[in-house]
Amino acid sequence: MQVLDRFLRYVVVDTQSDPNSPSQPSTAKQFDLARLLFKELQSLGVTDVELDEHGYVYATVPATAGHEDAPVICFCSHMDTSPDASGTNVKPIVHENYDGTDIHLPLGSQIVIRASEFPGLSDNMGETIVTSSGDTLLGADNKSGIAAIMAAVEYLMQNPDVPHGRLRILFTPDEEIGRGVDAVDMDKLAADFGYTIDGEARGSMEDETFSADAAIITIEGVSAHPGFGKDKLENAVKIAADIVAALPRMGLSPETTEDREGFIHPVSISGKAESARIDFILRDFATDQLVDHAGVLQAIVDEVGPRYPNSHIKLEVKEQYRNMKEVIQDHPRVVRLAEEAIRSVGLPVRKAAIRGGTDGSRLSFMGLPCPNIFAGEHAFHSPFEWASVYEMKKAAEVIVAISQNNVK
Repeated sequence: MQVLDRFLRYVVVDTQSDPNSPSQPSTAKQFDLARLLFKELQSLGVTDVELDEHGYVYATVPATAGHEDAPVICFCSHMDTSPDASGTNVKPIVHENYDGTDIHLPLGSQIVIRASEFPGLSDNMGETIVTSSGDTLLGADNKSGIAAIMAAVEYLMQNPDVPHGRLRILFTPDEEIGRGVDAVDMDKLAADFGYTIDGEARGSMEDETFSADAAIITIEGVSAHPGFGKDKLENAVKIAADIVAALPRMGLSPETTEDREGFIHPVSISGKAESARIDFILRDFATDQLVDHAGVLQAIVDEVGPRYPNSHIKLEVKEQYRNMKEVIQDHPRVVRLAEEAIRSVGLPVRKAAIRGGTDGSRLSFMGLPCPNIFAGEHAFHSPFEWASVYEMKKAAEVIVAISQNNVK
């Protein structure tokens, strides 16, 4: 299964999403990769290939003879890359026979991928890995998953003697900004269960994610000419600074939590003396804990507010996604198929909970139980990002094995 050429072809296409755009997809350039995948799927002989107005690519790998009634599986990856680092003019570098040393990237300002900081590198001694040049992210999140799915599709289309049921392929935009499945047509998708191919190291399989809310604090201060502001000016920027300064430091923050600990995280702040806004994300594996995290923010607002009696501070909380475990625990066969497939390609299963979310989180609650499988992507959302070609190949093999096991 040739994944490297595909991967290199995909990562040079700029598909960065934009959280400030109201359109779907959020950036028109995501259509560039969608159109490329549409043509490649057609060239492989896949049926029902469709690119819709929202940027979704749908396709079908037909069932082999005698397996038309098997449960329909969806394999899904997202096309966009994170807004956290530039995705423009990506220049991938292929490192063959990786020797275990630190990797100095030529265009990054002191960007060094250190073996001591990224333990997954030691698993790839002697393998081929791919990095960016250091001034952009690589885009392995999630183009490594796309490459694995496409390689598996090519293999199945070229080997009709490999038995499998009907497979649905779905490539989504805007996953990185939490809108990846906003406009998915579930009736059109018509699958019984699915897998996102959007994980990290070989053998990893996740059936649990964070539950997630967004929180927005808006501040209406009192503006006045600074030369005459005494006893009048209530600066919204300073109010916002007081709120951020009051956030917990030794807990409930990404910097100080791990494993199953949740957090409150300010992701952006904007404004001027008259008005300001702070955007937060709230995360926890226990959904009911999100209410407590919002309560922490409300308590801070209640503490800071009286210092500025003529200003108005408002907290608004919006649901984003929920822990997929709440759905997937009722579908043990979906998890078992993945675990058996991973073992069948010679890998141990690394079962874990994702300190994040995937399209599978939302899809699970939309009626498509959808765990997450490794794709060989590492150090996401940064110029330190790297991908393992071996792990991409193994992900493709797992896709094929799941498809086969589904009809046994």
